[in-house]
This record gives sequence, C-alpha cells and structure tokens, in this order.
Amino acid sequence: MTILVTGATGTVGRQIVEQLVRRGADVRALVRDPAKAKFPAGVNVVQGDLLDVDSLRGAFSGVSTLFLLNAVVSDEFTQALIALNLAREAGVERIVYLSVIHSDLYVNVPHFAGKFGVERMIERMGFNATILRPAYFMNNDLTIKDVVLGHGVYPMPIGSKGLAMIDARDIGEIAAIELIRREQATGPLPLERINLVGPATLTGSDVAAIWTAVLGRTIAYGGDDTGRFEQNLRQFMPSWMAYDMRLMSERFLTEGMIPEAGDVARLAALLGRPLRSYRDFAAEIAASA
Repeated sequence: MTILVTGATGTVGRQIVEQLVRRGADVRALVRDPAKAKFPAGVNVVQGDLLDVDSLRGAFSGVSTLFLLNAVVSDEFTQALIALNLAREAGVERIVYLSVIHSDLYVNVPHFAGKFGVERMIERMGFNATILRPAYFMNNDLTIKDVVLGHGVYPMPIGSKGLAMIDARDIGEIAAIELIRREQATGPLPLERINLVGPATLTGSDVAAIWTAVLGRTIAYGGDDTGRFEQNLRQFMPSWMAYDMRLMSERFLTEGMIPEAGDVARLAALLGRPLRSYRDFAAEIAASA
C-alpha cells in the first residue's frame, strides 16, 4: 500500500514525506528534478510532471493514497484535474488535497478560485478525501526577513482583520496524519474539510510587535499598500502572479483569514501538542541570522 506525494520537494511536500517515513509508511515522491530529492532512505523517487500523462500513469501504478498539491502556476487548475482523472483511472480512492482557507470566499483571487474548483471536482468524483484548507504560511515571511532585520519594517500588507498564520511544519505533520488515517481505514471515510490555522490570529501591527519583542528593537508595520506590494513582487515573479498575490492581499484587508470555532483545539488534538506560534518562528529566524 503506497502513498504518493506530489510537490514532494516543496516547503510542505518535503515535510509530509519526512513525517510519513517516521510513521513507517511506504512513500513514493513525485518530483520534476530527482537531483533535488534529498529524502530519507526508503523513499521511492519517481520523476514526473502533473501535465505529463505518461509519467503520471507510471507514478500512480500501485498507489493506494494520494497527496495532491498544485503549485501556484498559470495552469494549476488543469494540472489538478488531469491528476484527479488519472488517479481515478488508476483506481486510487483515497486523497488528501491541499487547498486554501476561504477558497469559497476569496472568489476573485485566481489561485483560491481554482482550488475551490478542485474541491468541487473531488467531491463530485466521489473520492474518499480530506481537504486541508491552510491559512497564511508563516514560512512565507522567510522571503522578507532581510527587510525586517535590515530595515526595521514588516512589509507584508496583511491588514487589521487578522490572519491565522500556521507553520508549514504543522501542515506537513497534519497532512501525514490524515494520509495515514485514510490509508489504514478498513472502509471509506466521509469527506472532510479541515481548516489549518495557527494558535493566534495576527494583524500587521501584531506581527510587527512580535518582531519588536524578539529583536529588542522597534519594527514598524509597513502598511496596507497592495499596489506597492504588487510592484515589489514583479521584480522576481511573472506579472500575472504578482497581480494574483495583490488580489489576495486585498482580501486580507477586507476579510482576513479567520478560523472557525474549534479549529485550533481540533488541530492541537490531532497533533497531540500545541500549534507552533509566530513568536517561536520569528525567534528561530532571529537566532539563525
């Protein structure tokens, strides 16, 4: 009984592979570049692409459970639908899919709307599935640590509604737990959606205050200028993606990423420990700087 992990060399996928290996699972990792596949011993690495039908057919052979992650790319939705159809063709019945929180609320944001479409596809196709809906990854802020540390500003326009930020390590562990639960079930389990959130819902000012406390000097919140955010992103990503991220940040300002009642307690119970905090995340960055 084999679990296939897509996106296995990414921030979340790598965590999932490691967590599955710790739990004694038979893991197959789908990667584009095997040279980047630095996995624990025993992981079966297969080269493939979510738009390469032949490579996917080979990857799905003998697989009982699938972890599906689609990167934010222009053909993300097509990739997901191809993968789901081929999984069903191969007889894969169990799926854990990484969606996003409020995918049904951020309706104008391309990569949110696409993930909501995939959720509907999974449901309509009758998969035995868990849909994980993570909020903002704390780890996104690794990209702006030099601005925080060097310029004294937290530049992400996350607003005053609050984001329930979660550590990618917690996402990986929860995903592995769900994959094992689906894999080992003696019969079909009902479809579930699980919001993946951190222990606190933080505003821009809250995050700046955490950095101030951790670093022992004042860190300011850079404000809610989503236009400037888009322009900064265009320096290292395609214009369509930068605009997608701007649209997302605008919904941060109007909606936030707010957990539902019981979400935090449910995740802590799944993990058997408290969720990692943003303060701990910031302290790790400061200690390694």
